[in-house]
Amino acid sequence: MDLSPIQGLGSLSMLAGLSADEYNLAAGVNAASYLGYYKNALSQIAGGANPSGGELYAPLYNFIFKCNAAIERLNASNSLTPLVKQQLLGEAKFMRAFFYFYLVNLFGDVPLSLTTDPQINTLLTRSPKANVYEQMIADLLDAEEMLSENYLNATLLSTTNERTRPTKWAAAALLARVYLYTGDYSKAEEQASLVINNTSLYGPISSIALNSAFLKNSREAIWQIQPTSINFNTQEAKMLIVPASGINVNANFIFLDKNLLNSFEPGDQRAVFGNWIDTTIYKVSTTPLVWDTVAYPFKYKLSTLDPTINTSTLTTNMKEYFMVLRLGEQYLIRAEARTKLGNNSGVLTDLNEIRKRAGLPNYSGATDQPSLLTAILKERRHELFSEWGNRWLDLKRTENVDAVMSVVTLQKSKGATAWQSYQQLYPIPVTELDWAPNITQNDGY
Repeated sequence: MDLSPIQGLGSLSMLAGLSADEYNLAAGVNAASYLGYYKNALSQIAGGANPSGGELYAPLYNFIFKCNAAIERLNASNSLTPLVKQQLLGEAKFMRAFFYFYLVNLFGDVPLSLTTDPQINTLLTRSPKANVYEQMIADLLDAEEMLSENYLNATLLSTTNERTRPTKWAAAALLARVYLYTGDYSKAEEQASLVINNTSLYGPISSIALNSAFLKNSREAIWQIQPTSINFNTQEAKMLIVPASGINVNANFIFLDKNLLNSFEPGDQRAVFGNWIDTTIYKVSTTPLVWDTVAYPFKYKLSTLDPTINTSTLTTNMKEYFMVLRLGEQYLIRAEARTKLGNNSGVLTDLNEIRKRAGLPNYSGATDQPSLLTAILKERRHELFSEWGNRWLDLKRTENVDAVMSVVTLQKSKGATAWQSYQQLYPIPVTELDWAPNITQNDGY
């Protein structure tokens, strides 16, 4: 299975981070796709050279097709035991909602495919985002009922310490996010609370050390993916950690933007080098002797070859798994929902739990709704950077994208490219438009 949208070079985290104000792209990188995301200058002109912006579209729909196939065949199966069938159906519905979440947030209105029938899929039109969200919610409510409360092993018959299969709590966590994005704040608070209050499995967040949060099966992890690369831990560490040899335009070519680095409060332990950020000082040239320093995400810390990791020791010798859903986000979802609901004491409780873990004092700013929302968005920026495009999606859903990117785009392009609001949506690949004649392109492309 092609996992490029999920991890490593070309992943959603990387491309959306380049689009926002999180990453810098190293000089010498000439790939049209990376440059397009970084300079907010994507292009999908029919017949044009080097189209960019649609790299995630087809892979995400391929995942959805597999989910649809699983749902159809599981529903038709009479050979599986009821509990196994229920768990697998819950996983398929959860995954379908997960992939649609990113499609609507990256591309806007998208075709809503719920079948494997090519005659139906070929003729689909773009469904309004609201309709796609309705389907996500329906799938996640089903998944929440179907999925086990415990983490299950590959047999689905026994529990395990491995947090690599979706559970009821993963469905609740994603539901909390979806409800937040759709403005159903009471339900967002309710779903986030289900996860936060499950202290037998998770948290509390302030008790989880920063540098243990991204370890495999940590009490921060709601759902992780076990990497499958032999001799390595995560692809994220391989991609993000700049080695002592310095920037490599073929492998390690992104690093943290100064806009992000300069935005942390003094004393924030997340920004202390060696915690969630680290630096490399490397020799750029010998004659003349020139050194440079780059800062990079250091949430995942193990990037070097480990010969003890092989096909039989993935679960024993790996120390880091790839984080998909984690507890920190749930506190911030609940804080934002509580702000909208006017529960200021609850907001401060959640916000201060995140700040306490970061080594910061309790929030002491104004407590009117705009001020609290600004404080939460700032914490989201510092808590969730480099993860799953959260910053890019936050800028858009909070309607701050034009104000921020009108400055940042000029910085990234050295004044050559001005931000235009339509660029907050990625273009649909022209190859997909050719295949599905009823689908139209996003404005501006």
